[in-house]
Amino acid sequence: MTVRSQDRATGKQEMSSARAGSGGLMLVLGIIFVAAALRAPFTSVGPLLGLIRDDLGLSNTLAGFITTLPLLAFALLSPFAPQLARRFGLGNVLLLAMLTLAGGILLRSASGAVTFFTGTALIGLAIAVCNVLLPGLIKGSFPLRIGLMTGMYTVSMNLCAAAASGFSVPLAGQAGLGWRGTLSLWFIIALLAVAFWIPQLKGFVQGNGGGAAKSSIKVWKSPLAWQVTLFMGLQSLLYYVLISWFSVILGERGMSASHAGWILSLMQLAQLPFTFFVPLLAGRMKNQRSLVLITSILFFIGILGIWLGSTAWMALWAVCIGIGGGFAFGLAMMFFSLRTRTAQEASELSGMAQSVGYLLAAMGPALFGLLHDATDSWSVPLGLLAAAAVLLSAAGLGAGRDKVVESRTS
Repeated sequence: MTVRSQDRATGKQEMSSARAGSGGLMLVLGIIFVAAALRAPFTSVGPLLGLIRDDLGLSNTLAGFITTLPLLAFALLSPFAPQLARRFGLGNVLLLAMLTLAGGILLRSASGAVTFFTGTALIGLAIAVCNVLLPGLIKGSFPLRIGLMTGMYTVSMNLCAAAASGFSVPLAGQAGLGWRGTLSLWFIIALLAVAFWIPQLKGFVQGNGGGAAKSSIKVWKSPLAWQVTLFMGLQSLLYYVLISWFSVILGERGMSASHAGWILSLMQLAQLPFTFFVPLLAGRMKNQRSLVLITSILFFIGILGIWLGSTAWMALWAVCIGIGGGFAFGLAMMFFSLRTRTAQEASELSGMAQSVGYLLAAMGPALFGLLHDATDSWSVPLGLLAAAAVLLSAAGLGAGRDKVVESRTS
């Protein structure tokens, strides 16, 4: 039996848990607004980091920890999110996560350094829960439209992430909001997500994780689950290293800060259409190995171009990396659904993959910088990053097979 056939077999039971029929539009809007709120509070910080550091009197080490802290929260809480959904209900846990996110956004801008880091930690914990549970929710609520809904989810997330990166400085400066007012604006998106989510609560059965029985997959002992996890982790590492260091590399090669910022924005914008279309395509394919190869080749070409190419071609290398990132993120989100049978199993696999994945992502930028400092060159770190793109294909070729994670009884 193929994965898509298994999805259809389990889908009839799971659709009732999230009211995919009646009230489906409200559920779709709820998912879109939740997704929109998941990256913007994170990506809006980077462009304002200098202002935040100076205003709060932070050292460079503490300022760097602002980026690392949410990623560590993702890694620490992700494995426990499916258990929370099983015990308290998927709808309830997602609502609590969005309320926590909204509160964290306000707390982060409220006062001094203590409240800033406390709010940042709450934001990271809330996003971790939503990151893990949304793929399972989509599988359980829309079993015949997994690709479409995953595409809508990922493009909403990445579109708001790109907008947050691009508008943060103008809003803080020209609009006169300052960094506090600018970061607080994302409270509105979180509040809208809460407003759309509350009507969905009665459609979820209390304590069943969204309509699925307790997971029977041996996720931490499955080679297939580890292949999905490594694919998720390596694509996260590539993304966060490049987001953190690409502009710095360009600056050291003589490019102006504004031009380097434009190149970085181009990289993020290039991935947007592919985060939508790749899940649609992946859901229609028997296996996704060809998409994995395209992903790895695009990353490899882009990184090689940054390493050895001329600055005149940096826009092209940025587009290659952006498209590769769109492929990689869309595939990672789809693997959680395609490699499992039920919504709860998708959440279990998502929790494992995102825990390990974001731990790698948290370490990546620091290790990249450490290698640069140790060698006084970008060659070694960029060479290892190119090797990571090759490893991505190795993990993805396993994760892209037409198989599902085995159950404990199989």
